[in-house]
Amino acid sequence: MNTRPRKRKKATSAAPPNPDIAPSEDPTSVTIDVPAVEVPELTEQEQSDRLLLERKVERAFFEAGKALAELRDRRLYRSTHRTFEEYCRDRFGHSRRQSYLLMDAAVIFDNLEQKCDRNDHILPTNEWQVRPLAKLEPDLQPEAWQQAVESAKGKVPSHRIVKDAVQKIMERTQVPNTYQIGEVCQILTKDNPDLRGKGGCWAIVTAVNNFSCTVRTWDRELTVGLKHLKSFNYLPDECQQVQEICDRISQVYSSGLEESVQRFLESLGKLRRAYLTGLEEKVLGLLEAEIIP
Repeated sequence: MNTRPRKRKKATSAAPPNPDIAPSEDPTSVTIDVPAVEVPELTEQEQSDRLLLERKVERAFFEAGKALAELRDRRLYRSTHRTFEEYCRDRFGHSRRQSYLLMDAAVIFDNLEQKCDRNDHILPTNEWQVRPLAKLEPDLQPEAWQQAVESAKGKVPSHRIVKDAVQKIMERTQVPNTYQIGEVCQILTKDNPDLRGKGGCWAIVTAVNNFSCTVRTWDRELTVGLKHLKSFNYLPDECQQVQEICDRISQVYSSGLEESVQRFLESLGKLRRAYLTGLEEKVLGLLEAEIIP
């Protein structure tokens, strides 16, 4: 006779009692005492060391920019490289823009360190934070930085916060654009890296914007803020003469002649008069004859 198999009972194991918990206590309500660890205050020497190390971190990009500027100014790259840009690319992996941004940032950092409140040691820690300040005059840069620090509640402000502070100051200090199309101006760099190499050049206004002008030089067209322009106050006939000279220089410059010729043409682009001397006219005429069949 077949009999049905009996079901086995599942084995259950009781957890071993915890000697630290009384049987009547709820384990979820147990209080564990953690001994307090006393954190000693910094000594006066440690506070001094901390500030010194913080300053080194802050100044890292500043020191890099200063070093690059000295390498460039003393031409310490000349034994291995033809140009400073090639040297920075091979030695540091920098693009031309990256090297010049660091050098420009070092100038701004130095300005902030000298003019900001010495009791407030909040200074930039990287080039990206100070880049917006390049749009301001050196005298306004500390004001913008202090406003950015306040907006960041006493901490190092981000690029965005600095940019907002700069924008507010620019809106406050903007003046109406009174330039006219065809007017001849002089370009003033004023610590603007985008205008490097154009300082002192004349430029012909081709478009008038709210707070800038589009201008034409002998080799290109670019947009320049009002603070980077200064009118020569030429008469209409003189402005016309400069435009004609600009057309002639541009035609020869774009023909790709020797570098020495281009340097001569660039010097004509920095004249502070609306005419060419007899010798300048003769040399330019010879160059035109060389490129025009």
